[in-house]
Amino acid sequence: MLHHAPAALFDHYLGISRLLAGQLDFRSAIRSVAAEVAHIIPHDHLDVCVLLEDGNYHTAYETGMETAWGDLAGAPVVNSPIRSLLWGEVDYLLADDAMTDPRFHFEGAFKRPIVEQSLRSRLHVPMKVQATIIAALSCSSQTPGAYTMEDVERARIIADLLTPYFFALRAAEQAQRSAIVEAEARAREEGLRQGALKLTEALERERQRIGMDLHDQTLADLTRLARRIDRLSRNGEVASDALEPVSRSLQHCMQDLRQIIEQAKPSVLQLFGLAQAIEHHLDRSTRDTGSTIEWGLADETDGALETLEPAVSVALFRIAQEAINNAVRHASPLAVTVRLGIDDSRLSIEISDDGTGLAKMRGRIGGGIDNMKTRARLISARFAIGPGHNNRGTTVRVVLPLTPNDAGDGLGEMAS
Repeated sequence: MLHHAPAALFDHYLGISRLLAGQLDFRSAIRSVAAEVAHIIPHDHLDVCVLLEDGNYHTAYETGMETAWGDLAGAPVVNSPIRSLLWGEVDYLLADDAMTDPRFHFEGAFKRPIVEQSLRSRLHVPMKVQATIIAALSCSSQTPGAYTMEDVERARIIADLLTPYFFALRAAEQAQRSAIVEAEARAREEGLRQGALKLTEALERERQRIGMDLHDQTLADLTRLARRIDRLSRNGEVASDALEPVSRSLQHCMQDLRQIIEQAKPSVLQLFGLAQAIEHHLDRSTRDTGSTIEWGLADETDGALETLEPAVSVALFRIAQEAINNAVRHASPLAVTVRLGIDDSRLSIEISDDGTGLAKMRGRIGGGIDNMKTRARLISARFAIGPGHNNRGTTVRVVLPLTPNDAGDGLGEMAS
């Protein structure tokens, strides 16, 4: 052990602080101060063992000797030779000969560097922030019995000087790692969303193609068959009583087919836009129930709907279509209203009814809710469903950010 005058020690401590300034990573930080530390505590190997954010893993940054500890990139703390210190079970570790000290030779201990490099004398002190251990400073010498309690006290001062810098570096590294993980997750999510959106567009085109084929071929064939049955009935070739049920069933089939074709190819949407398409569907749906349902649509978007991409318009129309159908078919409402609005660069569509409420409908429309949620996610919109105004009926709400900066903003869901 070397003896230093207090003034000389103070200069070396100041030198450590001065050399740390401007260091941007762990490795350069420990290497920059190694010489000054050696003046205070002579060593053959110096390292800082840093706990990762979960506290169960650690990594080491070393200087003086290159050992297998320097290759650690998230090793379990349970296998560390100094785990008792990292766990806070002891306040320091001081060994005259770590080659034989049982504290470093428990089952599973990663002690190979001690043996390979003959690191006999070892000194370890914790590095703490607000009483929480974030790392440990370790000095090792190939000479046995090199360190005393006086060196432990000096190591604690050095650790106090290093800790703020290493804490800041660890926080920066964690933030950078989190940002990278988040960016990668966003990229994957965006890639999946774009792929799903393209698939949805392709399915929509195929849906429209099928609708046109049904109209041009199948519906035309059924129409000719209906006329032939009508002629047979009028000409008396077949008893009208026998043909009447067949003709009635055929008319029902044709009516159902026309509805399928209309839903498969939303021509009103393509020709006149989203608001007109929703209004047209709202009118038809309430009329076809056979009961009196009042309806209304308020378009307060000031032309913003005209700027939407076709795929987005189709998705919004399908969501509104599903919500209206659910209300009309399952909620027994007296009124259904749709509001289209703009608020803080966000487009909102709200479909409300005064019917039986979501609790009674949920068992019958579970798949429909999932479909609406999926369509909303594909266009980066937020979806919510819950009780209507004054806790009556049901309200479905979709909010679509119109600017990229709003894309991540939240919309509190009324129900999942």
